Amino acid sequence: MQNALKTVPTQAPGSVRTLTARELPLFREHMLRLDRESRRDRFNGSLDDNFLARYAMQCVSDGTIILAYFEDGVVRGAAELHQPDLSPGSLPEIAFSVEACVRRQGVGSILFTRLIDKARSLGYESLRITTGAQNDAMRALANKFGAKLSFRHGESTGTIDLKQSPMPGMVAARTSGLDIGRALVDYNRACWGLVMKMYGLGKVS
Repeated sequence: MQNALKTVPTQAPGSVRTLTARELPLFREHMLRLDRESRRDRFNGSLDDNFLARYAMQCVSDGTIILAYFEDGVVRGAAELHQPDLSPGSLPEIAFSVEACVRRQGVGSILFTRLIDKARSLGYESLRITTGAQNDAMRALANKFGAKLSFRHGESTGTIDLKQSPMPGMVAARTSGLDIGRALVDYNRACWGLVMKMYGLGKVS
């Protein structure tokens, strides 16, 4: 398991950081708190507590990287990055779970963003994502990051090309930067025009 990263503030009230192996109980407790709908969204089915507890332990033992969303010291959301040799097609696979009490606060989006950053830092070029067909929120997030999803056997599966997919907001940021640059040029022109008029060097309309 990777060393814990510095805690990063999010748009939601909590923070996101990488879990260590010692923090397994926090991840397990998060998984056990998932309600019926959240379990169905995460695993494409309603699963009992024993399965979730075993799954949480397996994630830590097999080297899965887990980014956790914390509120008041409690894990309320998690993003998992599974090793390539554990996934079909030898692609690293990603998965997400968010408790009902923190949904619609941008938690899923920030977890997705941070996990993509982590995957890129590890040199991964493509990611595999699988989600239940009824998980509209996760499918929308995946599409936002350029995933090409296909529906089969009751679930949506696809890949994210990290070489091609821009991070959400990059286009907007470029546009915003261009607008600011144009505004500065216009401002400088106006200032120079005023100076030239003061010294009689320009045309006075």
